[in-house]
Amino acid sequence: MTPAARLQTVIDLIDAILRSPRPADGEVLAFFRGRRFVGAKDRRAISNQAWRIQRQRARLTWALGADDPSGRLLVLADVVANEHRSVDAAAGMFSGAKYGAPPLSANERRMAAKVQERAVSAAMPRHARLECPHWLLAKLDAAFGAAADTEIAALGAEAALDLRANTLKATREQVFKLLADQGHEPKTTPLSPFGLRVSARLNLGSHEAFRDGWFEVQDEASQICASLVWPKPGDAVLDLCAGAGGKTLALAALMNNKGRIVACDVATGRLVRSKTRLRRAGVHNATLRILEGEHDKWLKRQAGVFNRVLVDAPCSGIGSWRRNPDARWRLSAEDIERLKVIQAKVLSQAAPLVKKGGRLIYATCSLLPEENEQQVRAFLAADARFKPVPWSTVWPEALGTPPPACGSDFLTLTPARNGTDGFFVAILERVS
Repeated sequence: MTPAARLQTVIDLIDAILRSPRPADGEVLAFFRGRRFVGAKDRRAISNQAWRIQRQRARLTWALGADDPSGRLLVLADVVANEHRSVDAAAGMFSGAKYGAPPLSANERRMAAKVQERAVSAAMPRHARLECPHWLLAKLDAAFGAAADTEIAALGAEAALDLRANTLKATREQVFKLLADQGHEPKTTPLSPFGLRVSARLNLGSHEAFRDGWFEVQDEASQICASLVWPKPGDAVLDLCAGAGGKTLALAALMNNKGRIVACDVATGRLVRSKTRLRRAGVHNATLRILEGEHDKWLKRQAGVFNRVLVDAPCSGIGSWRRNPDARWRLSAEDIERLKVIQAKVLSQAAPLVKKGGRLIYATCSLLPEENEQQVRAFLAADARFKPVPWSTVWPEALGTPPPACGSDFLTLTPARNGTDGFFVAILERVS
C-alpha cells in the first residue's frame, strides 16, 4: 500500500471502531477479514497506529479541542503529537492521492496547529492525562488513595502476552524451551507457577504447539484466580460464569482430569466455542451447560453438590483496560449500577450450591470496591453460612510461590503493583 492509502485505511478502521457497539478487537478482526488484499506488513502498521490512538484517545481529543472527533481528526492529531510531524508535513500526508485521504481544510490545519501547541503543554486535565473517564476518577481515588495516578496510568500501558502451560500435555519447562528455541525470548511469570510471558506477538493459528494444546493464552492474574480455587482431583467443581472457558481449562489441569467440572453460562455462543478449546487441551472431566437465567431449574437441583463454586462475575472490566483500551469509553455509571445488581444475584444463586466445608470463590476483573470488597461484605452480612478464608493462607499450598503484599483478607492484583491485569479474588467457606 502507498503511505496515503495506508493512512486512509487507519482512518477507516478508527471510524469503524467508533461506530461499532462491539469491542475494538472484534472490530479489527472483522475489518481486516473484509480486506484480505492488505499485506502483513501494512496490516501490522495499520493495527499498531489504530491501537495507539485507542490508548491515547482522551489526550488526542483534548489536544484537538473537539468533543467527539472523527477518525480523520484523531489520525491527524496522532501524526502531529506522536509522530512529531509539523502541520505542513501532516498536511502533506493528506494529499488527496489515489486511495488516500482528502486534503486538510483550513479548519483542520488550525486544529493540527492546536495539537502541536498543546503537545508541549503542562495544562492537560487529569482525566485526559490518565486516559480515564472523568466520572470514574473519584471511584478509583477511593480505591487507591495516593497511588491512584500510578495505578490508573498503568491501566493504559500495553500488556505483554501471558501464556499458561497446559500441564495435561506439557510442563512449563517444556513450553519455555520450545518458545526459547523459536526465538520468542519467554520469561517465567513471577507469581503463577504455570505462566510464561512473551513480549512479541505469536501467530497462534500457525503455532503447532498451541494447536496441540501445550499452552493457552491466559493472563497471570486469571491463572492465579483458578489456582486459588484449589480444587482437588476427584472434586465436583462448578464454573458458574464460565464464558469462553479459560478458567475451566486451568481447573481441569489442576485436577489432572479427575473429578467433575460443570462449566455454565447464559451466553450460548461463548460457551459453545469453548468446546474447541477443551478438545485441544485434552480435557475430559468438563461438561458444558447453558443456563436459563437466574431461575434455571437444573441449577436449583444442585444444592449442596459442589466442593468448589467459582463465580467470575460479570463486571466493569476495568482491570483489563490494558488489553481492551476502548472499553473505558464504552462504560457508564449506569453500567456499574446494573452490574452490581447482577453480581449480588449471582452470589446468592451460587451460595446454596456449595456443600458444607466447600468453598465459594468470587472474582472480578474490576478494581472498584463497590464491585469487590463491598459486594462480598454485603453477601457475608446476609448469609451467615459463609466465612472468609484469607487468601494468603491458601496461596502457599495452592501456588507454591511467594505471595505478593496485600493487606486484606481479599486479594487485589493490579498492573502497577503486580504486572498483571487488575483482578479481585475472595475465598468464602461454607461452615454450616
